[in-house]
Amino acid sequence: MSNVEKTVLVINCGSSSVKFAIINPKDGHVYLNGIAEYLNLPEARIEWRFEGQDKQSQDLGNKADHDIAISFLNSNILATRPDLLDSLCAVGHRIVQGGELYTEPTLVTDEVEAGIEKCIPFAPLHNPAHLIGIRAARKSFANVPHVTVFDTAFHQTMPPVAYRYAIPEELYTKNGIRRYGAHGTSHGYVAAEVAKQLNADPENFNVITCHLGNGASVTAVKNGKCVDTSMGLTPLDGLVMGTRCGSIDASVVFFMCDVLGYKVEEVREIFNKKSGLMALSTTTSDWRGITEGYEKGDEKCTLAFEMFCYRLAKYIASYYVPLGHVDAIVFTGGIGENSYLMRKRVVELLPEVFGAKLDQEANSKARAYLGGSGPIHSEDSKVKIVVVPTNEELVIARSAFKFVK
Repeated sequence: MSNVEKTVLVINCGSSSVKFAIINPKDGHVYLNGIAEYLNLPEARIEWRFEGQDKQSQDLGNKADHDIAISFLNSNILATRPDLLDSLCAVGHRIVQGGELYTEPTLVTDEVEAGIEKCIPFAPLHNPAHLIGIRAARKSFANVPHVTVFDTAFHQTMPPVAYRYAIPEELYTKNGIRRYGAHGTSHGYVAAEVAKQLNADPENFNVITCHLGNGASVTAVKNGKCVDTSMGLTPLDGLVMGTRCGSIDASVVFFMCDVLGYKVEEVREIFNKKSGLMALSTTTSDWRGITEGYEKGDEKCTLAFEMFCYRLAKYIASYYVPLGHVDAIVFTGGIGENSYLMRKRVVELLPEVFGAKLDQEANSKARAYLGGSGPIHSEDSKVKIVVVPTNEELVIARSAFKFVK
């Protein structure tokens, strides 16, 4: 068995899943990746693939939880590769919300766990799952340091005009109500990566990064630093998403509760899990299904497609205000990397004054799942338009590795 350099185990926990990968932080080499799904349900299972081997899978047992999944990773999967187990120098955890408490990778301690718990109100769907994963991983991998990497950290450079809300000051100073953003790990990575691809100086380069998946956000990056972003106090704000409504008049909540008789918890459930593309199409939250319906002329899928593109184009256009000028627009995430129809429509919606033009052939070929990415703008486009596959796992691995060193 070949010698393996020092590696980092990257863990990304959702409420019913654990994504994991073992990565060489120096060159990005992936030795193992997999996911445990349907946790706490009867069909709980785990699948994984070692580099160069076929995918394997295993049922975890009725209602297996995060503890069982991470223990199985250690005791069963990695037991077959002791060289990989021995190579681990850190475990890196993706955390959606760190509030103003954490602005950089942080060594996990009991105090840090408590800090992440304090931020649960700002990410009620994400932080509880992250904590479960951290606690399970600290048990199974007790002999290596654990490092948290926060999605909100990249956005901590926003000025007050971007992150403050026009509400009484004490709601910010005492209760932390402000814009935090999300997907910062991805936005920071692709902003740096596109500067590298275009041979630009990242400290003299303005880019709008569009992270588009089931969750979606767009960020204005000026000279390598975030100056505005679409997600707000929680990941509910901003763009239309898979099941999230995005930006909405706060009075809709009052109307639903005071006039229609909904409870606050019911409104939260609707806005987070029953809205967005799912609500507009009435059939699916999956962009592939939306696109298929759009191409067939389905009225509801067409509305979902057009609203998604319209909202994104509005945000892109508005970010010329904090940036002054834009050198590049970047598309990333599952939808951003693969939906050439979405990219085409968004660029069409941008006002002519911005001078953004696509090379239609390059755009149609840029699909990450087929191995395609890179520039998709025409030669006479005033702004570069680029598809950059995101790699949050590599960012987390490198962040954890630097911290450990």
